[in-house]
Amino acid sequence: MGQNPTSVQFKEALKFWFKLGFISFGGPAGQIATVHQELVEKQHWISEKRFLHALNYCMLLPGPEALQLVIYMGWLLHRTIGGVMAGLLFILPALLLLIVLSIIYMTFGSTLLVSGIFLGIKPAVTAIVIHAGYKIGKRILKTPFQFVIALCALFSIFIGLPYPMIIFAAGLLGWLASRYATSWLLVSSTQHGSKNQSDDFDAIINDSSSQLPHTQFNQLRFLKILIVSLILWALPLAILIQIWGFNGIYPQLAIFFSKAALLTFGGAYAVLPYVFQSAVEQFQWLSATQMMDGLALGETTPGPLIIVVAFVGYIAAFLNTVFVESPILSGTLGAVIVSWFIFLPSFCFIFLGGPFIESSRHEFKLAPVLTGISCAVTGVITSLSLFFMYHTIFPKGMGANFSLLQSGFSVTLIVLSTIALLRWQLSIIQLLLASAVIGLLWQWCILGI
Repeated sequence: MGQNPTSVQFKEALKFWFKLGFISFGGPAGQIATVHQELVEKQHWISEKRFLHALNYCMLLPGPEALQLVIYMGWLLHRTIGGVMAGLLFILPALLLLIVLSIIYMTFGSTLLVSGIFLGIKPAVTAIVIHAGYKIGKRILKTPFQFVIALCALFSIFIGLPYPMIIFAAGLLGWLASRYATSWLLVSSTQHGSKNQSDDFDAIINDSSSQLPHTQFNQLRFLKILIVSLILWALPLAILIQIWGFNGIYPQLAIFFSKAALLTFGGAYAVLPYVFQSAVEQFQWLSATQMMDGLALGETTPGPLIIVVAFVGYIAAFLNTVFVESPILSGTLGAVIVSWFIFLPSFCFIFLGGPFIESSRHEFKLAPVLTGISCAVTGVITSLSLFFMYHTIFPKGMGANFSLLQSGFSVTLIVLSTIALLRWQLSIIQLLLASAVIGLLWQWCILGI
């Protein structure tokens, strides 16, 4: 007999989602591990198999997989309202904090204190991305063919091929290999969970129970969710276009980040190169240095790492001064608009696709496609690491303004930070705090400022 989703009290779930919004540091992998530890190992609300099956689906979707997993778990426990509250409470603390940090950055960013902090944080952020790429690559790249997919993705990024084309090609290669050369592509379940499997029957929602009523496919409910989703996307966009015109900064932010939400697979670290390339080079909403600073701020906040796009929206709107009398209001509205359009599809994907995934939890046929995409994402993250390294070591380029002393400091801190993450398993917050102090000391003692 199926478990009643209300056997986990809604109030108890809200308390957990609220807490998660403040403690979910460490990027996508760390956040997924936190959710697994709490829901599977401690609370026993969800079984290991149900958790991993949901995670496999979220990894196939474009957008932030950690957020989508949180929404899925909330939906599984307490229907649509549970998914909405879980997702919102996961996002809101990080969004509010990042808006405050963005205001401070644009107001005091040129001060010696702030510049010294960023001097240390930027190499640490580069090391964090290198560490993420290493962990993902170590878990995924097992055969020569998988390495080839990753290298092809890296090369494709450098020659400027469209990101969706790279992901589609990688998924197709994974599918073809599974059909005609199975030894080329090892397919395994995701390893975000713990090695010690929890007792499936101990969980309130376990793999042995029948499908919950609210997770069963219903055509009318599917159409309602689809229509509401389209309205929630189209109506705000229409209002923005009506007020500011199609070429206004707010409609352009809404359109671009709608595309980013739909076309970027592989989680936050895969989304960022696409956003960087477009926001800095194509639209020139902000500089590469500001993008680096934004990611540094994003790493210091809890919640989904992709919340860094709110910083992009803030800076773009702030510099355009939509409200001439209040650039802070312009920036804040830009951050909110970007967040709405980048995160809305994640909710829609879960509520629309969840019933199909729940009905197929005893067989998962898309694993080869997921494996191919994951290999490509490893190459994409490598390109992001190289991008960060260049702009950290050579912040003003390799021209006349090149400083050997400054670049040597950045290289040293990148190496030490990477070692601290890989060998000593330092937490991200500890690393960022230590690096900020080192940056301040360097600016004060060595540079004599």
